[in-house]
Amino acid sequence: MKSVLAIILGGGAGTRLYPLTKLRAKPAVPVAGKYRLIDIPVSNCINSEIFKIYVLTQFNSASLNRHIARTYNFAGFTEGFVEVLAAQQTPENFNWFQGTADAVRQYLWLMEEWDVDEYLILSGDHLYRMDYRQFVQRHRETGADITLSVLPIDERRASDFGLIKIDDSGRIINFSEKPKGDALTKMRVDTTVLGLTPEQAQEQPYIASMGIYVFKRDVLVKLLKEASERTDFGKEIIPDASKDYNVQAYLFEGYWEDIGTIEAFYHANLALTKQPQPPFSFYDEQAPIYTRARYLPPSKILDCQITESMIGEGCILKSCRIERSVLGVRSRIEAGCVIQDTLIMGADFYQPFAERQSDCETKEVSLGIGANTTIRRAIIDKNARIGCDVQIVNKDNVQEAERENQGFYIKNGIVVVLKNAVIPDGTII
Repeated sequence: MKSVLAIILGGGAGTRLYPLTKLRAKPAVPVAGKYRLIDIPVSNCINSEIFKIYVLTQFNSASLNRHIARTYNFAGFTEGFVEVLAAQQTPENFNWFQGTADAVRQYLWLMEEWDVDEYLILSGDHLYRMDYRQFVQRHRETGADITLSVLPIDERRASDFGLIKIDDSGRIINFSEKPKGDALTKMRVDTTVLGLTPEQAQEQPYIASMGIYVFKRDVLVKLLKEASERTDFGKEIIPDASKDYNVQAYLFEGYWEDIGTIEAFYHANLALTKQPQPPFSFYDEQAPIYTRARYLPPSKILDCQITESMIGEGCILKSCRIERSVLGVRSRIEAGCVIQDTLIMGADFYQPFAERQSDCETKEVSLGIGANTTIRRAIIDKNARIGCDVQIVNKDNVQEAERENQGFYIKNGIVVVLKNAVIPDGTII
């Protein structure tokens, strides 16, 4: 794997994940209580013995830079690195990244300095565990110019992805980016060629691209240099290349979730609490997911009732009820609270006298969740201050609402409280 360079695409402004991306890049969004999205592809690379990793980003990259600098330091005896490349102006190019392919094109001069055979292109907002060694091995065995990682998919989600058709040898003969209507119907295939049973093939009659690619070095350089107007891999580069190049499909058989929307992000996080076996596990010793070591104290749980939940380190929970929820690092829940089906991202710091008494008499709203508050079906971003006797339950079942000046949004019926928001005592949402 020394001859592979990984390029992780940090995505654009992350509008579908707004307001979680208001103050941070998409790959820096916290996930599963203590990780960030970027930890997933970087950990997959490290576990696959790929140690040359660039992360391309252009929006709000300060917290992402800080996280990567604090987390991924390889010893000085290797060529390994994880480095953020932010969009910048150069004499040749005054523009921001115009798309996935354009982002790589603008930094191609830097990629070409490395003596590698393949470029592995990954996305920064997927939740999955994958051994890229098998992926690259398949690419080499088939003599492919480009290999796409694919998975079978059902009709309901098919139009959200790039869909492909393959021949008997696994070569891609047709590619359509997010087709709708008749164009979608034309992309139906018999997925038994991928090894599915007839019943599974009936349920999943489409083959979706995961947005994960391996390119031969020379092929990527040629494709990017010969047509500078093509700015996107999924929409332009790969569909055009499939006519003249050997573009192969690699079937991925594990759990994979694109968590680029609030609804998908919410469900993927809460799915981690499922019993007895969640669809994705952070407890795999063979392929761990790495993140920053914070050296926090253990969580303190005082007379609480907790079911099907994950609690990050450094939390203080008092006489509360927590059901099917994920609590991030340094979460603080006061007495009498009920938290159900909720993702609380925690805090970046403790207030002075963190182990103070619960106090609803003071005017100031403290960091964390105040006493006798009920929260259901919500995402509470970091450092939020939620007062006492607050009800965040979406009582009118509103599906969409934009209340940024009041500190929250509602998307798909999920209440999202903004980072650093203050929700006063007695508020009902």
